[in-house]
Parts: sequence; C-alpha cells; structure tokens
Amino acid sequence: MFFHPMDFLIIIAFLLSLWAQFRVRGTFNRWAEVQTMSGLTGYQAARMMLDRNDLHDVPVEAVPGTLSDHYDPIHRVVRLSEHVYYENSISAISVACHEVGHAIQHKVHYPMLALRHRIFPVVNFASGFAPFLLLAGFLFHATGLIGLGIIFFSCAVAFQLVTLPVEFNASNRAREIMVAEGFISNEEERGVAKVLNAAALTYVAAALISLLELIKYIMIFTQSRE
Repeated sequence: MFFHPMDFLIIIAFLLSLWAQFRVRGTFNRWAEVQTMSGLTGYQAARMMLDRNDLHDVPVEAVPGTLSDHYDPIHRVVRLSEHVYYENSISAISVACHEVGHAIQHKVHYPMLALRHRIFPVVNFASGFAPFLLLAGFLFHATGLIGLGIIFFSCAVAFQLVTLPVEFNASNRAREIMVAEGFISNEEERGVAKVLNAAALTYVAAALISLLELIKYIMIFTQSRE
C-alpha cells in the first residue's frame, strides 16, 4: 500500500523536476548577464508587444520576488518581477514577452487557455479533496473512496496537461513577435530559446509526476477490486 513499483518512475520524474528547477534558474541567471542589442528592458518589450497587438488597455506592473512573473487573466494585467521589469537582458525580455503571449492568447480566445480557465474552479475544488479521499481510501481499504479520489485527482492532472500547450504556444508567439518586431536579432534568438525552453521543462516535469501518480493510483484501485 505504501510502496509501489511505479514509485521508481515517480522518483525519477521528481529528480527530473528538481533538475528542471535548477536549470531554469541557472539559465535565467546566465542570460540575465547578456544585454540585448535593442537595449529594451523587460517592461519596454512587454509594453511594445502589447501595444502592437492592440492591447493598449493591459497594464504592465512590477511585483516583488524572483521568477514571479505571470499574466492575470481576471484583472488583465501582465505582472513582471522587478529583475525582469527593470533590466535589459535576454532573460528579461524573454520572460516579459512570454507573459504577453498569454495576454494575446486571452485576446484571441486561444482554445486551450479558454479551457484552462473554465476548468480551474473545478480543479481548485477537486485537488483540495483528492489527497484526503485517497489517504482515507488506502487506510480503510475503501475502494469507493479511492475511486472518488482518483476522479478528483484526474482533474488536477488534466489541468496540468492542458497547461503544457498553453505555455508552449505563449513561448512560440513571443519568439516570433520578438524577431519580427526587432526586439532581438537572429543571433540572440538562441538565448531566448534556451530561457523559454528551460522554463517549459518545469511544466513538463510537473505534469509527468502527476500523470505517473495517477497511473499508480489506478493500478492500485484495479488490483484492489480483483
């Protein structure tokens, strides 16, 4: 009950996740030392990218923290960490334009982003109860609780899987616009790709861990019914 053959794969995926987090910080720090030829700060790049996509009403705000950058779809605000907001570097404009990519997705009603927004309330509720249902089911050998816990946990896994195309699409939009608008040169695109790919890997690792855990729970549930 407490150890399963799938745990080997989960441990490997967990180590991959730790490596991905280490890599994203290392890659960000490395390219944060490389200034862009355009001289744009993260804020300037974000503001220009928003304006050129007719998103003049979407503000760009500085927030404390490291890698705390995000797009707020409820208030329609791009929030950038202070290092990204104020600095001119490959890392800064890569992260800033990626977040603007989400704002553009919101504007054009990108299907996967719309789906993520719709299922978020359900996922938020289900993910909070799933661990308790699974734990209770395993402790009391209650297959009904385990089954319900699996259903709830599946919602969280689905959310993470939907997040993957959302993140990759935002990065692709950012790279294309950054080159087309002259934010970066063709030579600088390599650095941008490294920053964005490193960040994307963290989402892949997290989704992999959750998917493997879900498979494990399903296998346990199936065996308990035999």
